[in-house]
Amino acid sequence: MSAGGCAANTAVGLRILGRDVNVAGKVGLDIFGDFVTSELARHGVGVEHIRRTPMHPTSGTIILNVEGEDRRYLHCIGANADLTLDDLDFGFLEGARVLYVGGYLAAPSFTSHDLALLFRKTKGRGITTVLDVVMPAGSAFGLGHVAPVLRYTDYFLPNEDEAARLTGCGDVRLQARQLNVVNPNCAVVITRGRCGSLAMRRDQMVATPPFQMETVDESGAGDAFTAGLITGLLEEWDLERTLSFAGVVGASCTRALGCFAGVFTFEQAVRFLEEQKAAI
Repeated sequence: MSAGGCAANTAVGLRILGRDVNVAGKVGLDIFGDFVTSELARHGVGVEHIRRTPMHPTSGTIILNVEGEDRRYLHCIGANADLTLDDLDFGFLEGARVLYVGGYLAAPSFTSHDLALLFRKTKGRGITTVLDVVMPAGSAFGLGHVAPVLRYTDYFLPNEDEAARLTGCGDVRLQARQLNVVNPNCAVVITRGRCGSLAMRRDQMVATPPFQMETVDESGAGDAFTAGLITGLLEEWDLERTLSFAGVVGASCTRALGCFAGVFTFEQAVRFLEEQKAAI
């Protein structure tokens, strides 16, 4: 059992990479809410902006790893159904350089209007905005669900399946182009698992190859990729180096069971990337 979810996994990944992190969100008034909060704190993540609700249990996911097939997620939205903009104290942005929102579309009360307002105020403070999405199975989503937010987003990180559902297009390059049209200044970064990643910003398109590692569990790899990307932003690297670093960190996550046990430290990731370039 582990603390998890997009924001939690990314936060712990950033701590492993040596960054200071605070997390905001909502959990239930139950033993799992105690567990999530204490586990994040144990990893050095700031938890003072986590709210609690008596209306729902803490969100939970059971991950089933199937040999030779993609993993299955059995998910309970739980307290995330109760999360709204009113739960966020804008003081938590004080001193921040990057705001990452993970799991958007799996928090049904947090509307696109709310998120657009949050990102607009965030960008007004000179803070970089990063957005990830989660799309519950069986729900219909389209570009209209993210377009109001993308106008204030600096980096948008859907995976290939999510980008296909948003655009109705199966070609990853066309997906990137359609999503980038909404805001050409937003870097659309589509993660592709074993195929690496593809990014587009304005007329620049960057394809990053995958990094081969012995895989045990792919859970959390996308969140580790995000932690690597945010680290690249904090280091003020160019887009190509940032994506390569993020790819290494994401791949490293798959080396162990769980969503962050295998994640490289900053030094390990830099060394691995240098060794890969030397080999090429």
